[in-house]
Amino acid sequence: MGFIHRWLGLVSGLVFFTMALTGAIYCFQPELSKLTESYLTVKEQPGPYLPASEIYKIATAQIPDKKPTRIIYKGRSESVVVHFINRSAKQPYYFGVFLNPYTGEVLRVQDMDKEFFIFILQGHMYLWLPQKIGKVVVGICMIIFAGIVLSGIVLWWPRNKGARKGSFRVKLDASPKRLNYDLHSVLGFYASWVLIFIIATGLAWSFESVMNAEYWLFSGGKSRPKPPVFISKKVSISDTIPVIDKIVAAATTAYPDAARYQIRLPQTDSASYQLMMYFDKGKYTRTDNLYFNQYTAERFQPSVWGLYEDANPGEKANRMTYDIHTGGIAGLPGRILVFFTALIAASLPVTGFYIWWGKRKKKRRKKK
Repeated sequence: MGFIHRWLGLVSGLVFFTMALTGAIYCFQPELSKLTESYLTVKEQPGPYLPASEIYKIATAQIPDKKPTRIIYKGRSESVVVHFINRSAKQPYYFGVFLNPYTGEVLRVQDMDKEFFIFILQGHMYLWLPQKIGKVVVGICMIIFAGIVLSGIVLWWPRNKGARKGSFRVKLDASPKRLNYDLHSVLGFYASWVLIFIIATGLAWSFESVMNAEYWLFSGGKSRPKPPVFISKKVSISDTIPVIDKIVAAATTAYPDAARYQIRLPQTDSASYQLMMYFDKGKYTRTDNLYFNQYTAERFQPSVWGLYEDANPGEKANRMTYDIHTGGIAGLPGRILVFFTALIAASLPVTGFYIWWGKRKKKRRKKK
């Protein structure tokens, strides 16, 4: 176990450090972004939002050579953002147009790939490599991290009652060498129980087979279904109200207490609108997915990946994956726990390296 733990750590230590540190920085992204980026907030007004069709037109005029992919409404005191995303293009892009939802005033046109927290997220998810390559590299490293954490728990486990007494606390008055060892083993032990869930959910994001296995396990052996695809047949309608405005009106009327919502715009002539209505602020688990014909505003009825209350345990487990990974499942206390766990995780490769280096120097002295 010592051999496995040591060499897996040496091989992947830099990646472990990078992913843990970027994860810690990203934990409080919403709060930090609002403090540092004024265009994310607006003065709340009593009146309704500007129609979504107007928001669409204004945003499209800012980037006329690209097609918008989604519109996100985050709250009454926050700006609305229209995203332009294409990762499959020869020259991938990711732009955001931020507007005042009441007046349509353009607050900022942002190349999101140059935004600080997106840069941090790209490092956390892909190590700043091309997405297809980075996703595989990070997935493999997550498997290695699982081996490091499990072997670390085995190495920490006390051999007798005497050893158990000193295994749960850091001796702050000890020598630097002993203090470094305690910081690695004791803090690593406490962090491991949270890291197990972070790594497991990270693997689910990296490998679809893990997400499928999670669905199979919690649904009682059922295969994970594909997301629904609805065909919008092109028809001509004399109604002067834009379809997107009808759809938004229907959804917001049905969900007056929604914390926020997202409109996924159809990218082809036969695609449908998808509205994601989020029940809880800052969380993604409880979400209702609504699908509409892009020509008639007719609502489609999905058999899977639709309303949260209709989801089986496997689907609900899949929906919880992101909130478990970030700690958001437990609200602010959960995010704080994940933040400190990530900081400890970032320190482990450093303290572990010093332990290895100290033993290496000791062996050299013995040889001399």
